[in-house]
Amino acid sequence: MLDLMLSSTDRELDLIQLSALAFLPAVFALVLLLVPSGWKTAMRWTAVFGTALTLTVGLCTLVDYHTLLDSRSDRTTRSLYHPATRLDERADAQLAVSATGVGSYLSDDLVARRPWIPRFDVDYALGVDGISLVLVLLTAVVCLLAVIASWTIETNLRTYLILLLTLESGVLGAFLSLDLFLFYVFYEVMLLPMYFLIGLWGGGNRKYAAIKFVIYTLLGSVGLLAAIIALYSVNVRDFVPQDLVKQRAADLKRKDPALTDAKALQLAEVHTFDFVTLGKVGRAVMLALNHQEDRIQVARKKEQGTNEADLRRDRQGTPEPVLLLAEGVDREAAIARLKGQSVCTPTFQYVVFALLFVGFAVKVPIVPLHHWLPDAHVEAPTPISMILAGVLLKLGGYGLLRFAFPLCPWAAHQLAWWVGLIGVVGIVYGALVAMGQRDFKRLLAYSSVSHMGYVVLGLASWSGGADARYWEWAVNGALFQMLAHGVTASALFFVVGVVYDRAHHRDLTRFGGLKEPMPVYSGMSAILFFASMGLPGLCGFVGEFNVVLGAWKFNWGLAVCAILATVLTAAYLLWAWQRVYLGVNPATAAFPDVSAREVAVLLPFVLLSIALGVFPSFLVYQWAEPSVAGWVSQLAPLQ
Repeated sequence: MLDLMLSSTDRELDLIQLSALAFLPAVFALVLLLVPSGWKTAMRWTAVFGTALTLTVGLCTLVDYHTLLDSRSDRTTRSLYHPATRLDERADAQLAVSATGVGSYLSDDLVARRPWIPRFDVDYALGVDGISLVLVLLTAVVCLLAVIASWTIETNLRTYLILLLTLESGVLGAFLSLDLFLFYVFYEVMLLPMYFLIGLWGGGNRKYAAIKFVIYTLLGSVGLLAAIIALYSVNVRDFVPQDLVKQRAADLKRKDPALTDAKALQLAEVHTFDFVTLGKVGRAVMLALNHQEDRIQVARKKEQGTNEADLRRDRQGTPEPVLLLAEGVDREAAIARLKGQSVCTPTFQYVVFALLFVGFAVKVPIVPLHHWLPDAHVEAPTPISMILAGVLLKLGGYGLLRFAFPLCPWAAHQLAWWVGLIGVVGIVYGALVAMGQRDFKRLLAYSSVSHMGYVVLGLASWSGGADARYWEWAVNGALFQMLAHGVTASALFFVVGVVYDRAHHRDLTRFGGLKEPMPVYSGMSAILFFASMGLPGLCGFVGEFNVVLGAWKFNWGLAVCAILATVLTAAYLLWAWQRVYLGVNPATAAFPDVSAREVAVLLPFVLLSIALGVFPSFLVYQWAEPSVAGWVSQLAPLQ
């Protein structure tokens, strides 16, 4: 009884902690409604406190997750592959206990699940692992610094801060969601705040930029919704605890008492938005389409400390089994049911993967779906450009990593070279177009297109068997690239905002000579420029190096193109640096150096750029890599 009470308490704490992480900004947005209209300083500090508290909860979650890795890992072997360190294993274990009422939850498993809309099998399900935690912390840091950067906003301040905090809640909820429907809700929540933040507080062409942003985003969202509906249509009865199937059979018999128990059980179907379960279906489909259905095996109870690798050793000399079917399932009947569904056809896989890919490609953004980004950046106020570049673009990469590849792995593998080519085209195209820009913000916007291309290339560098470690390096590099670009891009857009406040223009040809009147600003900007350039010892180098290293094994031609693009990156960034900071310009000679508030925004970015470049393993990889290793270990053996 005591164990049951403790387990229930742990579940409640996980629910409270993860919900707080997602909804604290929205709570403080509601608090802002109570602040008198004339108390603008109080409004600003309320927003700062809300985002700072969210960051604090995020850091506490990081400590809890690191503790989870230590407590669940076997340090005598390679701890990266222990099942309990992976989000899908923890979420699946909790789903099984929820369905059967038998067993116990992992204590402090950082997964929370509650029924939300039972009629449509929608759960309020949140969870965190190393992949999502990287982006959650990035979001919390960028939003906190964006609020500080918003200190000079005067017009409709209350509405502005409410929208910004609501936007942060939408992003955090999307990163934490385990249910596809819940993810889609959070994904759409971000649309309206960003539309109004650009359309009301942006530049002279703000309405056009805001509408363009909405149209492109809705285009991606429609594809994403269609893919989610298609995945919900799949009967997953053989991949979930069989108590759920029995419940569905009982429901059928209540509706039609003439049905026998056996017939009701035969007709019962289970549908879900749970991405962990749908990921199992995707892996089983890949094996079936590759004519390896003999490797699809029924899961069996595992003793504490054992994992799938132990079970593989039990079957030496036979094809490596993949434990996907639920315990108690008739394997032959399950495979027959799977192969009889449309999900187990190349057409379904290609179409759904294409819908997911396009849905998230708009957010990355991938060429040619990138046209909304330069306009949005140019017209958006500086703090919103920081969030747009530092956070929102990462939702596209996260969606590809978390959903598109795991849910349709057969299509992802078949199209891996083409996806990698799209990434390389983005890298080269973004760099070439950036070289021809005169607007400082537009140059950085195309720089984002180029840098995010490395993320796509890293995810697409599919290698299996003994070469799977190369793909693991590439995916680690893609995740680190999202983090590094989030830091440098947010900082560089604030760099533009600082000089725009003084010069009231962004024309690179009209700047120059800022190094003399603004030495502190110029010094910090130099570090951020070189970090974005990928200079060794700074954050931009780590991710790109890992991606190129992994991509070389996948396709050396794509890797060479990505390497050569770094020359273009150095060219346009050095070109921009020279024109803005060097030389003598009477028009900029009287500009004041950065204020204390501006230093408070820039300094954390500078320190992160250096720390992430010098200590990537200590700060990121030691707690993010287990999740990536688990992700690769699930998909690579299916090749």
